[in-house]
Amino acid sequence: MHSLLLSIRPEHANKIFSGSKKAELRRVKPKLSKADTVLVYVSSPVKALVGGFEVDEVIEGSPDEIWCQVEKVAGISKDEFQKYFVGTNKAFAIMINKAWSLGAPLSLLELKEKWLNFHPPQSYRYITVEQAAALGI
Repeated sequence: MHSLLLSIRPEHANKIFSGSKKAELRRVKPKLSKADTVLVYVSSPVKALVGGFEVDEVIEGSPDEIWCQVEKVAGISKDEFQKYFVGTNKAFAIMINKAWSLGAPLSLLELKEKWLNFHPPQSYRYITVEQAAALGI
């Protein structure tokens, strides 16, 4: 079982937690399987760990193939999708199951206090059970 810390822009994170976004798109395939946990770090200006979700599955294919599968649940327009995947022939979608919010978000300062040498990932990073436990998750 893997855990992933994922940096997501505020507008996309809001859609995940409202339930309107059920697919998190990526240009690089993360090593995730069904029931793995993804923790969501919301990037600037929020700069906080706000919750997470359980992975349903990770799908891969050409950008056109992925768009056909996720267009109703991606939370972005086709134009935004195409701009994100320009220059690549592979696309990945982490399908979201059971998103949850923390009772109180953990700010960047709190994360640095609880987790020695914490730096928010540019895209994502794998974390251990011990690292998640240090955050109280």
